[in-house]
Amino acid sequence: MDKERVIHPKHYNEGIEMWDYAYSHDLDFFEGNIVKYVTRWKHKNGIEDLKKAKQYLDKLIKLNTNESI
Repeated sequence: MDKERVIHPKHYNEGIEMWDYAYSHDLDFFEGNIVKYVTRWKHKNGIEDLKKAKQYLDKLIKLNTNESI
């Protein structure tokens, strides 16, 4: 496997790298993953990534509304 594809995969590296964006906006684990999956869905895993983003969003909502988890 090409080391460059591992360190800087195309779907993470269009504009700003996700970890830089998450850090600069003080995003937590859930928020960072939501942004990551929504941002890359067209370039990597399609609808599967949108479903992953939805799982993280649903969990974030539950954690912040005292719904049973």
